Amino acid sequence: MKNTALLTTSIQGHAKRSGKVRDIYDLGENLLIVATDRISAFDVVMPNGIPDKGRVLTQISLFWFDKLSSITPHHVVSAALSDLPEDFRNEELDGRFMLCRKTKVVPIECIVRGYIAGSGWKEYQKNQGICGILLPPGLKQCDKLPEPIFTPSTKAEVGHDENISLKQAADLVGREVAEQIRKRSIALYVAAAEYALTRGVIIADTTFEWGMDPAGQLVLIDEALTPDSSRFWPADEYKPGRDQPSFDKQFVRNYLDKIGFDRQPPGPVLPMEIVQSTREKYVEAYTRLTGKSFPWD
Repeated sequence: MKNTALLTTSIQGHAKRSGKVRDIYDLGENLLIVATDRISAFDVVMPNGIPDKGRVLTQISLFWFDKLSSITPHHVVSAALSDLPEDFRNEELDGRFMLCRKTKVVPIECIVRGYIAGSGWKEYQKNQGICGILLPPGLKQCDKLPEPIFTPSTKAEVGHDENISLKQAADLVGREVAEQIRKRSIALYVAAAEYALTRGVIIADTTFEWGMDPAGQLVLIDEALTPDSSRFWPADEYKPGRDQPSFDKQFVRNYLDKIGFDRQPPGPVLPMEIVQSTREKYVEAYTRLTGKSFPWD
């Protein structure tokens, strides 16, 4: 495998802003969103990255944006190098960028859960519910829920996101928008989860982000159903009552918990075997879901 991870991008003469994973360039009418190979866990960016991770995220997102376009419009304009300004046409960006329409971001993380895991499992153990939604008693870790639930959280600029109720979400963005994003997020999850099962993958939960375009239309933005934003489990190894094997970032989180990471920056350097295994899991998520071999292997 390649040992070089792209941790940052720099295009001479062009300013950027950077998130945990993405570098964003303002091209006037559109934004250029570049997925680097940075990896974050517990909202902390690790010092080293995962080679080709940004390409996996971008290519899986493009796959889903296309597949689910009948359910919702999205923000992608193009993923072709030839459609970029000349300054940006370099191999380093190939496969890891999306040229996107500008939108006004809806300031809520839209989490849909079909199974009970992660922070949802911890919350359920305390009060038999998640984000104010009461759930049946006696659920085991990683059990399938009776139906998918919408469990929003805040979008923290710094620090950790916090789970909120649908009413709190409505207070933030208005009742109509909150209800719209709830319905559409669940519809996307259900369609994606049904398809993924045909590929041997359980999508336990996922996070969507939404924006409003200038016409006031709700648009799916950022990424869609990637190993960074979702829990992907192999269906043939699924067994409730324990942690599941996965093709996602949970592998890194589990390692950090194992070494006693306090979830505060700076993050530790990830050992090469963790880096390699994480890359393999991300690439396997791509190949399983799309049915194609990964072009950069």
